[in-house]
Amino acid sequence: MSGSPQLHTAPRLTSLSHGGGCGCKIAPGVLSELLAGMPGMQAYQDLLVGNESSDDAAVYRLNDEQALIATTDFFMPIVDDPYDFGRIAATNALSDVYAMGGTPIMALAIVGMPINVLPRSDIAAILEGGAAACTEAGIPIAGGHSIDSVEPIYGLAAMGLVHPGRIKRNADAQEGDVLILGKPLGVGVLSAALKKNQLSADGYRAMIDATTQLNRPGTALAALDGVHALTDVTGFGLLGHTLEIARGSGLAAHLRLADLPWLPGVRELAGQGVITGASGRNWQAYGEGIELAAGLGEADRALLTDPQTSGGLLVSCRADAAPKVLEIFHSQGFGQAAVIGEMRAGAARVYVA
Repeated sequence: MSGSPQLHTAPRLTSLSHGGGCGCKIAPGVLSELLAGMPGMQAYQDLLVGNESSDDAAVYRLNDEQALIATTDFFMPIVDDPYDFGRIAATNALSDVYAMGGTPIMALAIVGMPINVLPRSDIAAILEGGAAACTEAGIPIAGGHSIDSVEPIYGLAAMGLVHPGRIKRNADAQEGDVLILGKPLGVGVLSAALKKNQLSADGYRAMIDATTQLNRPGTALAALDGVHALTDVTGFGLLGHTLEIARGSGLAAHLRLADLPWLPGVRELAGQGVITGASGRNWQAYGEGIELAAGLGEADRALLTDPQTSGGLLVSCRADAAPKVLEIFHSQGFGQAAVIGEMRAGAARVYVA
């Protein structure tokens, strides 16, 4: 069912949605306004991570040895192959559990489909793809909820476990830490090329391979004392999620453009103007917190704000822990994992050289 894009007599999945993948996210600035009136969580002593920060999941302490991680993630199609769409959406949802340092234990499916537009076989293939990703993670899809929707939507409510002492937040980076990125960037650009029929079969396969690779290293990384902060790079792009680490930790993040790993062909496509609208919305939302070196152009900015669907883990760790972090990534099949910058004292901004 997977592979190169399939031809369907039914409408292309991506033609039925106004956005795709994590590019569907509400812009960070708008989201902050919407959440401004939410009540504080201070009264719940066992809620270790809640909505007071921009972290990847909620965490609730069950006892001295276990805390429950709970998260939900869903979106509209980023590809036309229904099986691949299901796999990508499920992999992306499980990533938030790994980004907290946890191990997934169960998931519930979130399904909204235009029942009278999509063939039943396509909808079934989406569900099968999601189930396949969960089977790979070693967990069941134990239930869920479905509605008849104008646009196709699929994702998971995922749950996991972590030791309370091993929770990895995105706000605990320390001065002198190095930043390590687990997956190459450019998913948004490749998805834009797919929509424009400009993506090669090799490019499609590279995108699928990246977006369906489970971020399992997060569980092992949580056990390392030298790992201080952890998140995954998704809809707000590399700059947005790095800025969350910087602001949460009260430090300056310094990134090196030359050290960033890229999916094949991405930089060339961006140079040709193949980018997503979400990259511009991201920049408008948080650009005031970014300082780009002279000489970096619009294509570079679009790549740095490119929304990543099922993107890589971003790790802030002591410099002497970096070799072990890279060893964990590389041993689990993340061959392009690389050191991309460091955290320094200074204003909570992101600097790109």
